[in-house]
Amino acid sequence: MESYKLIKNFWKGRKVLITGHTGFKGSWLSLWLQKLGAEVVGISLDPPSKLNLYSQANVSKGMLSLRQDIRNGNAIKKLFQEHKPEIVFHLAAQALVRYSYQEPLETYEVNVIGTLNILEAIRGIDSVRAAVMVTTDKCYKNEETKHAYSENDTLGGHDPYSSSKAAAELLIASYRDSFYSSDRYESQCTAIASARAGNVIGGGDWAEDRLIPDIIRAFKKGEEVEIRNPDAVRPWQHVLDPLSGYLQLAELLTIKGADYAEAWNFGPEAEDEFPVNWIVEQMARSWGKDAKWKVDKDDHPHEANCLKLNCKKANTKLNWHPKWDLSQSLQKIIEWHKPENSLYSINEICLSQIDEYSRILAKKS
Repeated sequence: MESYKLIKNFWKGRKVLITGHTGFKGSWLSLWLQKLGAEVVGISLDPPSKLNLYSQANVSKGMLSLRQDIRNGNAIKKLFQEHKPEIVFHLAAQALVRYSYQEPLETYEVNVIGTLNILEAIRGIDSVRAAVMVTTDKCYKNEETKHAYSENDTLGGHDPYSSSKAAAELLIASYRDSFYSSDRYESQCTAIASARAGNVIGGGDWAEDRLIPDIIRAFKKGEEVEIRNPDAVRPWQHVLDPLSGYLQLAELLTIKGADYAEAWNFGPEAEDEFPVNWIVEQMARSWGKDAKWKVDKDDHPHEANCLKLNCKKANTKLNWHPKWDLSQSLQKIIEWHKPENSLYSINEICLSQIDEYSRILAKKS
């Protein structure tokens, strides 16, 4: 069977709006859309850290980059009315579990009220054909079993981050049912879907309290990396895998509308889910000598120990499949950070990996 291929020239000249374009995933998506020829408008706060992919890769060069807080509903509405996007990718979020324990109010405001403001901005214009609202794999009520969660499983969340994303999912579903139901599609022509991706990894992620950035920072300094939960299992995947799913989903929402306006999981193959200690061992081996790690035995806030995604719906209905397994993904991260890449700009390195991934995407699976 042949995998879904991005439609040739589909994105050329299309007006696309991305929220959260200064973040890790938003920066990669912005670069990919620029390469596809889209007219990209980004709405976001400043990058979340001094060292960040958005600045390193000069992402703003090929797009209109705007600064605005998605909690400011009136300002967001005005920006949507001014730029009239055809396709919207909503990625802006407070995306860190441990930070959500420190700042729960901010987490709920950004992830719930911010999402509400984006939905209201879409409702206030008639140009939007497709909207992909990105949440997380952590929106499910985690029973700490080996069960792989599918789109019809119960939503929930132990920590403020997870529960805020579950709330956002309920909000998106409510707006879809209330204002963009399938029986209204012929008159409105707007289709809204949510996307629940796993733990995305890739070059240029510098966030605090994330496994891969913590490993890279320690290795670069020649320090021993401390691992909190060595046995924790997550649906790890290279950032380009879920982004390819978002792009495919947006194309189908635009072309076929309500048939694809629902929730979607994007995660790795079932056999490609490994614990934290396996990942750090693989990265230490690839990095070379002096790469060491140890277990941090201090007390930490609760984090899920086992989380898996069932992506059968995306596999069958979207014909979407991940292209890089975990070993390949980790190698791509090491390559991205290797000193010999200093001969090239970060922008060139990112576009080279996007090119490589796109060639695989175009082949038969």
